[in-house]
Amino acid sequence: MHASHDPYVVAASFAIALLASYVTLDLARQVSNSSHQVRLAWWAAGSIVLGTGIWSMHFLAMQAFDLAIAVGFDGQLTLLSWLVAVAAAGLALRLASRPDAGLGSLALGAVVMGLGISAMHYLGMEAMKMLPAIVWNHSLVALSVLIAVLASATALHLFTAFRSAQHARRHWLQWGAALVMALAIGGMHYTGMAAARFAVDSISLSAGELSGPGMTALVLMATLLLLISTLFTSLLDARLQSTARRLAQSLQESNARLQAANDELQKRAFSDALTGLPNRLHFEDRLREARQRLDATPHRETQLAVLFVDLDGFKPINDSFGHAAGDLILRSAAERLVQVAHPPATVARVGGDEFLILLEGLASRAEAMDIAQQMLAALTRPFPVSGKSLQISGSIGIAIHPGQGDGSKLVAHADAAMYAAKRAGGARCVGFEPHMESDAAWQLELQNDLRGAIERGELALHYQPKIDVKLGRSSGVEALLRWNHPVHGAIGPTVFIALAERFGLIGHIGNWVINEACRQMADWAVQGLRMRVAVNLSVHQLRESDLAERIGSALQAHGVEAAQLLCEITESVAMEDIRATQHTLDGLARIGVFLSIDDFGTGHSTLNYLRQLPAKQLKIDRSFVSDLEHSAETRAVVGAVVNLAHALGLCVVAEGVETQGQRDILQAAGCDEFQGFFFARPMPAERLLAWLQAGQPPEPRGNP
Repeated sequence: MHASHDPYVVAASFAIALLASYVTLDLARQVSNSSHQVRLAWWAAGSIVLGTGIWSMHFLAMQAFDLAIAVGFDGQLTLLSWLVAVAAAGLALRLASRPDAGLGSLALGAVVMGLGISAMHYLGMEAMKMLPAIVWNHSLVALSVLIAVLASATALHLFTAFRSAQHARRHWLQWGAALVMALAIGGMHYTGMAAARFAVDSISLSAGELSGPGMTALVLMATLLLLISTLFTSLLDARLQSTARRLAQSLQESNARLQAANDELQKRAFSDALTGLPNRLHFEDRLREARQRLDATPHRETQLAVLFVDLDGFKPINDSFGHAAGDLILRSAAERLVQVAHPPATVARVGGDEFLILLEGLASRAEAMDIAQQMLAALTRPFPVSGKSLQISGSIGIAIHPGQGDGSKLVAHADAAMYAAKRAGGARCVGFEPHMESDAAWQLELQNDLRGAIERGELALHYQPKIDVKLGRSSGVEALLRWNHPVHGAIGPTVFIALAERFGLIGHIGNWVINEACRQMADWAVQGLRMRVAVNLSVHQLRESDLAERIGSALQAHGVEAAQLLCEITESVAMEDIRATQHTLDGLARIGVFLSIDDFGTGHSTLNYLRQLPAKQLKIDRSFVSDLEHSAETRAVVGAVVNLAHALGLCVVAEGVETQGQRDILQAAGCDEFQGFFFARPMPAERLLAWLQAGQPPEPRGNP
C-alpha cells in the first residue's frame, strides 16, 4: 500500500521533540543542583515532560502518515505507549543526573532510553490495529533501536558536559544535546516506519477511535503548553536558586568576615598591642594549663617556673627621650626575651615595663636561674635608638612549682622576688623565699583596699600653702592626696599612688581629687575665702581625650571659676607624649584653667618646647633647692632657670624650701613663690583655714 507524510506535521513533530529535549535537559540540570525533596519533584516533572515529548512527536508523526485509508489508534495501547515513554525517560534521567554518574551509568541510561523510545514507537504502531497485520523488516527494526540507543548515549554525554560548563557555553551545549535527542527520537521513528510494510487491502480496526485533524491540533497545543509552562517554571526556579546561591555565598562571606573580625578581637583581647606578645590574661590561661598538666603527672620529674621581669632604668630613658624611644626599647627587649626563652616557653608583657615568662619542663631550680641570667645578659646589651646607644638592665624574680607553696600564687611570688631584686640594687635575679610572701600579701591587701577607699571615705586632701615672695602671704595651696588606712594607718603617697598607677586605679582616684578640690574651693567661698588650688595630673589622665570636659564639668557643678584651679604636670610627663600633652593642655587653657610645669629640671625639655606650652607657672624641683646652700653650680642653674622662665612670661615657684638659707638664695634669684616645710606643712582644710586666720590671709591675684 502506498504511504506518504505531511511535511508540515512532520516539521511540527520534530519541533516538539527538539523543545521537549531542551526542556528535559534543563530540568535534568535542576535535578542535579537541587535539594533532595526538590530534586524528586524536578525528576518527576522531567520524566513526564520528556516522555510526553517523545510520545507527542510519535503521535504527531503518525498523524502525518497517510495510507489513503481511515486510520485511528486504540486508546489503551496509546496510553500504554505514553506510560512506557515516561518510565524510560524517568530511568534515563535518574541515571544521568547522579553527581557520580560514570560511563557505566551513562551507558545504562542510553540503553534504557533507547529501548523505551523504541518500545513506545512500536506500541503506538500496534495501536493502529491493522488488518492484515503489519509486516516488519527486522533489519530496519534493529537499526531503529540501535539509532535510538546511540543517539541517546550521545545526548546524555552532552548533558554531563554542559552541566559543569560555563553559562554561555552551557547554553549552546544544551541546544546541541537537545538537537541530538530530537534526531534520536525522529531517526528512530522514521527508520521504524520504513521497516513497516502495509498490504494493499489493509484496514485499521481502530479507525473510529483516536484520530482526525482535531485530535492532532489538541495534542500539539496541549504538548506545547506543557513544555512552555515547564520551561518557564524551570527558568524561574533556576533564577531563584541562583539568587539563593548568591545570598548564601554572600552570607558565607559575611560569616567569614565576621569570623575574621572575631579572631582579630580575640587576638587583641589576648595579646599586647605594642609587642605582639601575650598579655596577662593569655599568660594566666597558659599558666593554668601548664599547672594542670604538671599536677596530672603521676611521677613529677620536671618543674615549671614563672619569671617576673622588670626593666631597670627604663623610666628615665622614656622620660628623657620620649614615648617613641621607649616603645622601641620595649619591642627590642621583648624580642631578646623571646630569643632566650625557647619554646614551649611563654613570654608575656603585663605592664609598662614588666614581663612574665613561663618556663616548662625544667629539671631543677638551677636551670631556671641559668635562663634568668641569660635574660639579664641579653637586656644589658646596648639598645640602638636614634643613633644613640642606650643601656638598661632588669630585675628578675623567680618562683618554682612544685616546691614553693601554693601554685595559684606563682605570679605573686615571682613579683615579690622581683621587688626583692630591686631593693637589692637591681640588675640581678632573685628566687622566691617564704619570708617574701608577707610583702606580696601586703601589697595585694593594699591594692584591694585601695579600690574601695573612696567609697569608705578613707582618702582626703591635705593642702600646703604657697607663699608670695613680695607680699609674704599665701597665694594659693597645693592639694596633696592622703590615705588613712583603717588598719595600717597613714599610707605614704609614694606607696599607694604607685599601686594605683600599676593596677589601673589612678584615673578613678584622679577624678575624685579634681571633684574634691572643686568642692573644697566652693566650701571656702561660702566662708568668704577665695583660694586657688593646684592639683597634680598623672600621665594616664593626660592621655584621656575628655579630661578638659570633665574638669570643666566639675568646675561648673560646684560653681568655681576656672582661674581658681591650677593643674600641675611634671616636666617628664609633659615630654613623654608631646602631641597628646599639647592637645590636652590646649583644651585646659581654653576653659581657663591655669597650668604649671612641675619638677622642672628633671626632664629633657627644650626652650622651644617650653615656649609652645600654654603654661603660666614653672616649679623648680626640690632636688635643686636642697643643694642651693652647698653648690655654686646649682645656684647658677637655678638662677638661669628663673631668668629663662621670666623671659617666657612664667611665674617661678620653688618647692621643698626647708631652711632660711634656701629661702634667701631663692629670693635673691628672683623666685615668685615659695612652698615647703619652712613655711607650712600640708594640712587638712579645717586646719588650713585656722592657719590663715591666725595671720596668713590669702591675697587674690590675676596670675599665679
